[in-house]
Amino acid sequence: MADATSTTPPRTHWSGAADQTELDRWQAIAEGVARELAVDVLERDRANEDPRRELQLLRDSGLVNLLDPAELGGGGAHWETAFLVIRTLARVDASVAQVLAYSYINKSNIGFLLPREKQAEWYRATIDGQWFWGDSVNPVDPDLQLTPDAGGWRLNGVKHFSTGASVGDRILISAAVTGGDRDGQLVLFVIDAGADGVEPLGDWDALGQRLSASGSVRYTDVRVTEADLLGVLTEEPFANLITPGIQLAFANLYLGIAQGALEQARDLTRARKNAWFLSSADRYRNDPFVLRVFGEFVARVEAVEALADKVGRRFDSVVELGDAVAFETRGAIEVDIAKVKIVSTEVGIEVSNRVFEVTGSSSAKSSVGLDLFWRNIRTHSLHDPVDYKKLEVGAHFLNGEFQPISLYT
Repeated sequence: MADATSTTPPRTHWSGAADQTELDRWQAIAEGVARELAVDVLERDRANEDPRRELQLLRDSGLVNLLDPAELGGGGAHWETAFLVIRTLARVDASVAQVLAYSYINKSNIGFLLPREKQAEWYRATIDGQWFWGDSVNPVDPDLQLTPDAGGWRLNGVKHFSTGASVGDRILISAAVTGGDRDGQLVLFVIDAGADGVEPLGDWDALGQRLSASGSVRYTDVRVTEADLLGVLTEEPFANLITPGIQLAFANLYLGIAQGALEQARDLTRARKNAWFLSSADRYRNDPFVLRVFGEFVARVEAVEALADKVGRRFDSVVELGDAVAFETRGAIEVDIAKVKIVSTEVGIEVSNRVFEVTGSSSAKSSVGLDLFWRNIRTHSLHDPVDYKKLEVGAHFLNGEFQPISLYT
């Protein structure tokens, strides 16, 4: 916790931990939105259109401004609460949960990068406008050029996997400057999604996460000014808490998918009549093999949930440290989050796949939609290889090593 006698303002408005009242309030709101999304989730998935109506639900509910400072009109909530909201929405619609998660993370760069005295102006604008923040930050796809032009820069190039950029109000972009006073700097800046020269290509064609608006964007002579800059990307540990944050958001996304698959499988199994002809049970729901599978899944999912809750609260405590976050502090929370990422990925994929074993052949009908959970987690879990998360955990456990700071570790 920051020194109460210090005259230096804390780096961000995030402090303390969420109490149960906060968690219950925002989870109830998220559950209400999830019920609305559930009405036509399969139809929307098949239509494969950008989720504009869905994002308006999130604006109307207040979820879009959940993490923003209360004194400026935001929700004033904690990161633990945001992760719970992502998980709750992912039980029904993981695509919409992903867009919201990315908006939370993208917008949080206001707090992680800007000095405290410059944050209020950005927060007021995003709160008043109920902005969703998409991004073009994919670090393994650096094909953007930012060149000096008339006191600012011009942005050109194509960025793939630009989640939320085609539906957001603002786009967070990273690009290396070529030429001028900032030559070679990797800068992070924000532009209006409707600016001249911004062209979403509509080429997102994945197995799952179909409504995550994760297609490519072409930028042609887009004007960027000093006022658009959030900062220069460095290896300062506090500023780089952004990566542990997005990794924990992913872990909660996968956990929510597993919970949603398990809930639908339970309903389908309870509705089944009779039992397998070789079984001594009267109904499938009483078959010992079915009970065993559900028992295993429930135990494993709840274990992941307990770990996710624990680490989510710990993340808030690290964020609160501000300038006191050292490389080792940041590395320790990254390792803890990698543990959650590993188990949420593997449990989520297994549960969403194997639930078909206990729901029967009729659950494979397209009209049932049980496949949506597996398609979504199978698609998004390829974002970055989970084996490298295992490497992170193993390297720390055996050798006390932390991985280099990056946008993946």
